[in-house]
Amino acid sequence: MTNSEIRAGLRTRRKFLAELVAGGGLVMGLSFGGPLRAAVVAATGRLPEDFAPNAFIRIATDGAVTIFAKHDEMGQGIHTGLAIAICEELEIDVDQVRVVPAPADVVYANSAYHVQVTGGSTSTWSSFDQMRSAGAVAREMLIAAAARRWGVNAKTCHAVDGTVRKRDGSASASYGELSSDASKLPAPTGVALKEKKDFTRIGKPTPRVDSRAKVRGTAIFSLDRTAPGKLTAMVARCPYFGGSLKSYDDSAAKAMPGVAGVFRIPQGVAVVADGFWTAFQAREALKLQWNSGSAGSLDSDRLYTDYVAKSKTKGMVARSDGDAESALAKAKTRIDAIYEVPFQAHAPMEPLSCLVTLRADGGADIATGSQMLGADHPAAAARLGVDLSRVKFTNSFLGGGFGRRANPHSDFVLEAVEVALAARKLKAPIQTVWTREDDLRGGWYRPMFVNAISGGMEDGKIVAWRHRIVGQSIAEGTPFAPMMIRNGVDGLSVEGAADMPHGIKNLAVELHTISLPVPVLWWRSVGHSNTAFAKESFIDECAQAMGRDAYEVRRELLAGHPRWLRVLDLAAEKAGWKTKPAPGVGRGISVHESFKGFAAHVVEASIVDGRPKVRRIVCAIDCGLVVNPSQVEAQLQSAAIFALSATIGSKVTFKDGRVEQSNFHDFEIVRMYEAPTVEVHIVASDDPMGGIGEVGVPGIASATCTALHAVSGKRIRRLPIGDQLG
Repeated sequence: MTNSEIRAGLRTRRKFLAELVAGGGLVMGLSFGGPLRAAVVAATGRLPEDFAPNAFIRIATDGAVTIFAKHDEMGQGIHTGLAIAICEELEIDVDQVRVVPAPADVVYANSAYHVQVTGGSTSTWSSFDQMRSAGAVAREMLIAAAARRWGVNAKTCHAVDGTVRKRDGSASASYGELSSDASKLPAPTGVALKEKKDFTRIGKPTPRVDSRAKVRGTAIFSLDRTAPGKLTAMVARCPYFGGSLKSYDDSAAKAMPGVAGVFRIPQGVAVVADGFWTAFQAREALKLQWNSGSAGSLDSDRLYTDYVAKSKTKGMVARSDGDAESALAKAKTRIDAIYEVPFQAHAPMEPLSCLVTLRADGGADIATGSQMLGADHPAAAARLGVDLSRVKFTNSFLGGGFGRRANPHSDFVLEAVEVALAARKLKAPIQTVWTREDDLRGGWYRPMFVNAISGGMEDGKIVAWRHRIVGQSIAEGTPFAPMMIRNGVDGLSVEGAADMPHGIKNLAVELHTISLPVPVLWWRSVGHSNTAFAKESFIDECAQAMGRDAYEVRRELLAGHPRWLRVLDLAAEKAGWKTKPAPGVGRGISVHESFKGFAAHVVEASIVDGRPKVRRIVCAIDCGLVVNPSQVEAQLQSAAIFALSATIGSKVTFKDGRVEQSNFHDFEIVRMYEAPTVEVHIVASDDPMGGIGEVGVPGIASATCTALHAVSGKRIRRLPIGDQLG
């Protein structure tokens, strides 16, 4: 982001604040120092002298309290979590406030990543104190306003349930009544936050603030966005990644009633029509010829063969403790295993869309559902050739994301801008819509990986461990590369392996980064979705080779790591690990740290008609202080089903250069009737806060495969399981 873009963004924010103030009431603008200063420095290399505070709270004169959520709601419950943190200090219940998405602006930057993005399971812990401070300062300003009105010392007043009252009960005033007076006061500094023992809202199960709108059908998602005269666009994209359009005939499409135009854009051919179905049918009527380019030979089976061959050679060193090679050579017992995971699509329930309205001043109004406004906003402005202040972004509820809507390349937003520019003569708002087939066959994917692990054992202990990982880099080619790639090693590719704390003296982790035309992106739990499957599966194999219990082996390896042990022990206890499962049922166990959270899983599974049947999942989680237990439970249940889908059936494969899957009939996800019972147990913890949304994914695959091994005798090392048990 350039200095001029930053200044334009600040001007936009000032205008935003001015509009709120003009509406009457108290707008909280708070400068939180470190995180926001770091965001600007990271973007510009310097801190502008005119840096202004951000805004999280509006209290109107009619008493309406609005909270501007800096993180995007995509089903994970973050709007509720942020509201709870603010309401705890503001002394008002969550059901008395309205939560809306914050606008696109650098001041709403994620405090962990220094860009406006929702992801990486950072939203709660990175914003917790920031949101509480917003509520606390607002509370103190309202108390000060009431004290002035009554001519008393502020210490004789306190805030209770959306009002300020004299402690003797002789007077009270609502926040709305005090709002105008409070807006004229200076914001205090150094306001003390509540101690944990005084919490009345944090830590209590709380219904979601967005549930009512979603149940009633009034919640606005990206696909719900509209504007007077809106047209719908669909794009025919090259089915080969990196390929190109050779020729096209649009005569049949143009002749169809309701078609407003057909336009060539860099991403393919766009059909613009009066509605989705017309645009869809017109796109089908296009006659297209494509050049496949280098992607024409892509084949998943050949890729696996190439990856496996690569895994037998030394890679870039990600970690080297002791002398793994020598220890492997000397070990009394050695085992070698190769674990494979396929490309995975995000497949959110709501397909992508973006509505663009070009304005006469050269700017645009854009409405979409984005996890990364910090990339999408400047990218759109740059393509339009205007500064940020001339592009208004309206975000929406996201019908699932899993990383797909946090694309640093801003693919679907930029495509919608290209369509709008190409169809400028139509002088209409245009919503570019993707189908699920479009995204499964032409989207961005979790990379395919091969893991080759060798282990040496002596006297019931693992004495050597070498893990070689082969796959594409997600960070390469993005603005995050300088931060994430060190000495040629993408940290996202080796996370969960290069940082494993298990007490193995001779441990090596190596990486081979592969270049392919397939576009790759973070997918829920990112590299951990691969490395945890390999690591935990191999520990189970080592335990079996040593004739030891897999749970006890893990306890020994993790001695000195209490948070790992707490969740491991809790999951084992609640699952009844030391008791025998029912006949025909096997158990598997796993424990893994990711995104500052610690999770252990016990999976119970059987085999029915040659297919895996997962019956029960017991999860223990330590994420530090819990803001909303209901939110934690729902997230871990969601993560379990998401991970189980990828474990059992979902995959993306290539044949003759094209993606073979297209929708949920062949990209298999767990249906409701297949879903197991998922029990969630939360560790009471005073340790640092961590993530939730992605933490529950990594441990499912290995525990499931181990449970199935217990009843079938077959080791499953390649995901998804599919028909490998038949």
